Amino acid sequence: MGTDLEISSNKKSRFSPFLKQCFVTAGVGCNIIGHGCVLGYPAILLPQLEGPNAQFKLSTSAASWIASIMGITQLLGSFLTPSIMERYGRKISHFAVIIPNLLSWFIIMLAFNFEMLFAARVLQGLSIGLLSPLRSVLIGEYTSPKNRGAFLTTVSLTQSFGIFFVHLIGSLLSWQTTALICVIFPFISFIMTIYSPESPSWLVTKGRHDDCRKVFHWLRGHEEDKELDEMIEARIMFEKAKIAEKAERKTNGLQNLVVIIRKPEFYKPIILMMHAHVLVNFSGGTTMTAYSTVILESVMGPDANKYFWMIFLDGQRLVFNAAAVFAINRFKRRTMMFATGAISILSQFSLAGYLYFKGQGSLAYDAFWIPVLLINMKIFAVAVGMLPLPNVIGGEVFPLEYRSIGGTISLASFSGTFFIVLKTFSSLLNSVGMYGLYLVYGSVLTYCMIVIWWLLPETKGKTLQQIEDEFKGRPMSSEEKEELKSLQEDPVKQYMRRMSEWSVQSIHV
Repeated sequence: MGTDLEISSNKKSRFSPFLKQCFVTAGVGCNIIGHGCVLGYPAILLPQLEGPNAQFKLSTSAASWIASIMGITQLLGSFLTPSIMERYGRKISHFAVIIPNLLSWFIIMLAFNFEMLFAARVLQGLSIGLLSPLRSVLIGEYTSPKNRGAFLTTVSLTQSFGIFFVHLIGSLLSWQTTALICVIFPFISFIMTIYSPESPSWLVTKGRHDDCRKVFHWLRGHEEDKELDEMIEARIMFEKAKIAEKAERKTNGLQNLVVIIRKPEFYKPIILMMHAHVLVNFSGGTTMTAYSTVILESVMGPDANKYFWMIFLDGQRLVFNAAAVFAINRFKRRTMMFATGAISILSQFSLAGYLYFKGQGSLAYDAFWIPVLLINMKIFAVAVGMLPLPNVIGGEVFPLEYRSIGGTISLASFSGTFFIVLKTFSSLLNSVGMYGLYLVYGSVLTYCMIVIWWLLPETKGKTLQQIEDEFKGRPMSSEEKEELKSLQEDPVKQYMRRMSEWSVQSIHV
């Protein structure tokens, strides 16, 4: 395996499978911490460039582009990932994510004008976009079903830590020194990725079944061989079907594309995750990261210490994200999604009502604790459910055959709404006020939750193959299972022999 950690099925490792899963997840997590720093960096960069000691000044338009350009390049990056991930593997794809982020921080450290900062933010958005479809796939394929939910929840936990870290460090140090410190996280991720194995799911798609078994046993031990066998068997059946389809195909490429699009295991997860990613941005986490001081001043009043509450809410979000790791591993996905979704919708509409009636001067009772409570409710819902759950579910619902393209298409909705939410925030605030903005966001959340209620199956504790079968509406047929039994003696050799036979038949046809 080259520079991978020593992987041997014959030598007993001194590290448990759980610790190995922690290691590979931590490699992804360090990179996500760096991306959290990227998301929170404008909140400390732009105020320093507006100060009297700024090395150079940014116009209002330039500052808005620095904050929001990532939404566009993020979309571009998410569409580049599938081809890299499928052709070169998950590990090489992770290197491709890290390198632009490393370069961007060095460019920021040396920046002396808007153009250099803009170029760095373009690279950072590209890096985030490249990782968006990859991170849940990596963690989902590396980890056991019993711990997968907790590991996938670390995506939001590490991102929240990165936001908290850059806000804290940036309030004490200059923006150049902050950039120097932030570059540490992608560098650590780069080193850890060198010593991480390739994903067993990718290895099986390339027919490298022996390597797949070795890596799977290294990551999971020998207690989950049933999932390994199901994964290899399902891939063998897929290859058989693909060869038979090529031999019997009488339709053109467009008709085949239509057939794929009409498969429920293809379109249902995509529609589900598109709406789940819209939830992330409209639930309030995105706007609180970039416009926290504006929001806090509008909701709590001009006398509130908005900088104190910004750091306080960042810390609270980090604590709630840590609690979500245990909660999501304990409770069912649907239960968590709809419980936190209800809290998020309630907090949005409550804030809209509170701000509207306060502006009209018709509140019978008002106190500072009311907006504080409502903002904390919103942050709780974001940290425990709205942010981590889409990452968890995204690592579970896509079938192996369409995992890359499905994740990329659904993440396009995230990049698009990320850009829309940040770009339209100021104009919406000026036109309909903060109460109108919360009313719009609450309505979007309600619509998304209705769609998710219809499409989301329960995924907790299920293997990826079982989840795929549920979207199909049926498990593997008895005829398919009987045919697979004939492959049990030596599945690889039998599979290769039958491939050869079908190839000869296809030539004659």
